[in-house]
Amino acid sequence: MLTHTLGFPRIGRHRELKKAVESFWRGERTAADLTATCKELRITHWKEQRDAGIDIITVGDFSLYDSMLDTAAMVGCIPERYGWNGESVELDTYFAMARGESERGMTAMEMTKWFDTNYHYIVPEFTQNQIFSLSCEKLFHEIEEARVEHKRVKAVLPGPFTFLRLGKAVGSPFDTMSLLPGLLDVYSEIIHRLSSVCEWIQLDEPVLALNLPQELVPQFRQAYMNILQQARPAKVMLSTYFGAISHNRSFVSQLEIDALHLDCVRAPEQLEFMLPELAPQTCLSLGVVDGRNIWRVDAQKAITLCETAVSVVGLDRVMIAPSCSLLHTPVDLDEETALPAEVKNWMAFALQKCREVRMIADAVRGHGDPVLLKENADAWEARRNSTSIRNDIVRQRVENMTPDMLCRHTPYDQRRTVQRALHGLPLLPTTTIGSFPQTTEIRATRSQWKKGALSVEEYTETMRGFIKDVVEKQEEIGLDVLVHGEPERNDMVEYFGEQLDGFCFTKNGWVQSYGSRCVKPPVIFGDVSRPAPMTVEWTRYARSLTQKPMKGMLTGPVTILCWSFVRDDQPRSMTCTQIAFAIRDEVHDLERSGVDIIQIDEPALREGLPLRDEDKAEYLRWAVDCFRLAANGVDDGTQIHTHMCYAEFNEILGAIVEMDADVISIEASRSGMELLEAFREFQYPNEIGPGVYDIHSPRVPGVAEMEGLLRRAIAVIPVQRLWVNPDCGLKTRGWSEAHAALKNMVEAARIVRGSMI
Repeated sequence: MLTHTLGFPRIGRHRELKKAVESFWRGERTAADLTATCKELRITHWKEQRDAGIDIITVGDFSLYDSMLDTAAMVGCIPERYGWNGESVELDTYFAMARGESERGMTAMEMTKWFDTNYHYIVPEFTQNQIFSLSCEKLFHEIEEARVEHKRVKAVLPGPFTFLRLGKAVGSPFDTMSLLPGLLDVYSEIIHRLSSVCEWIQLDEPVLALNLPQELVPQFRQAYMNILQQARPAKVMLSTYFGAISHNRSFVSQLEIDALHLDCVRAPEQLEFMLPELAPQTCLSLGVVDGRNIWRVDAQKAITLCETAVSVVGLDRVMIAPSCSLLHTPVDLDEETALPAEVKNWMAFALQKCREVRMIADAVRGHGDPVLLKENADAWEARRNSTSIRNDIVRQRVENMTPDMLCRHTPYDQRRTVQRALHGLPLLPTTTIGSFPQTTEIRATRSQWKKGALSVEEYTETMRGFIKDVVEKQEEIGLDVLVHGEPERNDMVEYFGEQLDGFCFTKNGWVQSYGSRCVKPPVIFGDVSRPAPMTVEWTRYARSLTQKPMKGMLTGPVTILCWSFVRDDQPRSMTCTQIAFAIRDEVHDLERSGVDIIQIDEPALREGLPLRDEDKAEYLRWAVDCFRLAANGVDDGTQIHTHMCYAEFNEILGAIVEMDADVISIEASRSGMELLEAFREFQYPNEIGPGVYDIHSPRVPGVAEMEGLLRRAIAVIPVQRLWVNPDCGLKTRGWSEAHAALKNMVEAARIVRGSMI
């Protein structure tokens, strides 16, 4: 019974990859230095997985930025604007695709969420006459590295259907699947080369968890028949995850692949449907250890499920693995020394999950370690009986929730009149999404305070200085609605979680969000409540410094839920409702303090959407209710904003309308305002701020560029309902970039505003 992983965290225990890549971007390291660091990380990760009991080493999961971007580079799918000459894709082209490049005026490729995770991938761009060619040797070099120490090696890359379905057509609209024959030619070349150096080739097709058109079935089967022919003598594993594929079993039924991987954490019920469909020679890889969360596996439950499979197909046709790539979990729980001992005993990070895979495989084979199995059972029993996870007052409040708590007093059209009279804003009001650059001084101040080197008074005074500076800069730039800049916030979710009961925090539990951006998700282990106000004093102080409107900044309940490691012992909707009550209390306290513009960010609303069409309505119902619970109960003059970014909005526009925020700001610059077309077609009734520049790129767009985007927006949305803002918060940018870009943004708004009079 073989064990394997679908992928492993790239970033390193202490974010070594992030530091190396960012140092390279700053010109402090050479390409050779970066290459050496990456090789060292890969070798370390492979060895640690083998030492943890993993039989087959997975290669190709390591990336400098994103695996979909790696695949685009490998198959020569390079947009024309990057000036690629058709030779091997070099680092400057690769990073320009990911981040843009100021010197040559290159915009970055679009970025969006990887299914229902908080990981962002670079969206491949396809033209109707797209030509693919093998253009990068990265995967083959890494295979050579792995084979030095490991005999059993598995190459992994996105499957051709997932790659095409998740890309976008540029230029004239067309069906991206029409490019399949050309892409398969390159895939065949890649797989043929891998066949002599790998025991296994893993092709990830998570799109099989979606509702796919049945007319693709013949193409899918023919494609994989060709792939199998090119792969011999290597074996091919078709990997699916993030949900059941039983509704799409016609795609894989009787396909003579060597192994099929199923996510048996998200969808254990699919095993019943998939077992009878397997071709006689196909092995079944069971993903029974959760690759998306940090809780220990329920070993007995996992063993029982595996034994069910063994009873049907036999021991030699079952493999054990995590449910999906371990990219979504931190590296090593042993690095955590400050977690509550009780809660830490319930957890497992990536390395511990590898050991759990080994433990389960051994137990199913009849060689289980009784000590490890008893330890697992005891931890689960302790968690179920713990008093720290339950708060009866919180539960009672949820039970007593009434429908009127979810509604504003009057409809938007009436609120709009009151708000315009109260705030006195111009046409095309300018604002930002909330955060300003997190300077070295700001981070050092927070660090000193957490270490006890600063008193509360010293910390407060220093932070007020940062806030005062940000307010003055915004006034000098000429923004209409200001923010306090969030210097006190390490992360938009972690900051709130630190002040809510029911949360705990890791010291080194980093996971990759996109590129070099890593986040340290809070852990929700118990019932959630707010002991005291969280943002009121900082916002009140900022408001005292200006005569302009000051916007209060909060993170919404759905985003706090989705960007945390969430307890798995009760429905997510229950946990989200508890968080919503906590944010509602904060909204009301902000309003009482005199803040009458409050932004409640919900960038994760689309991310949490289930993959299956039939499950989406129920999720959207409770997700929208949670936002409304948090946002409502305020006066008509209090303007509620929300923010969403890097998502496909089309299928959730009805839910966005139901949220009934007065203003929504969205990421729109990378797509050239294409996203607004969906809002126009849906006749979105409230106000909207489409981002006019991409804050994830270091380039500073000019006035004319932002003016052009604004005019495109006006062609789609009535100018009276438009706001002007960046795509997202500015915490990751430097002040020189932020100041210059915002100056240009305000000037672009002034020019367009003047032309409207």
